[in-house]
Amino acid sequence: MLKLEHQTLNDRAYGALKQELISGGFSPGQTLVIRKLAETFGISTTPIREALQRLVAERLLEMQNNRSIIVPLLSEPAFEELTRIRIAVEGLAGEMAATRMSESALIDIQAALAGMQRAIEAGDARAYLALNEAFHFAIYRHAGAPILLNMIHDLWGRVGPYLKLLMKADRYIPQSNDAHLRIVAALEERNGPAVQACLAEDIAVAAAILSENLRAAH
Repeated sequence: MLKLEHQTLNDRAYGALKQELISGGFSPGQTLVIRKLAETFGISTTPIREALQRLVAERLLEMQNNRSIIVPLLSEPAFEELTRIRIAVEGLAGEMAATRMSESALIDIQAALAGMQRAIEAGDARAYLALNEAFHFAIYRHAGAPILLNMIHDLWGRVGPYLKLLMKADRYIPQSNDAHLRIVAALEERNGPAVQACLAEDIAVAAAILSENLRAAH
């Protein structure tokens, strides 16, 4: 029983750390300190260490020569590859979700869209990013494809640390909800190909601006 409880705690630590990557709670290149993370989550260092090692094995984190663990810095070619994969995978999930989504789920997505608009008007970047994540995954969960959903979680674990940079880009903010409006309109029409195309547009526009940041950093 103790072993099972220990394993559950390890899984919870892993899930919490992965969610921080997805949500942009960590920054690109940030060093993750085991003791500090353990204090933040209110648990011992052992499950944190094992969760970090698991994320390193999945290449969502990177171990340096000095054994420190960091959030990976993406090269421009790696980011471009990641974007192309996201467009294909997330677009497929959106297309599948379009004909499977309930009316109540659509109402939740419309509410997230309205919340994002309020966050833009208030200049609340943290709220916008949280709602953006909720908006996208509310769609992807309704694809009825758990393997596909796990793939998307892993992809967001790689790109999540970069997403908050979008809210520092003045030219992105005014258009940040445009594709979302079109995604919702396509969902309301149950038009799978249109949802796929609008998701591709959303990802591509954001990626183009993030690529500029990567070029500047290198």
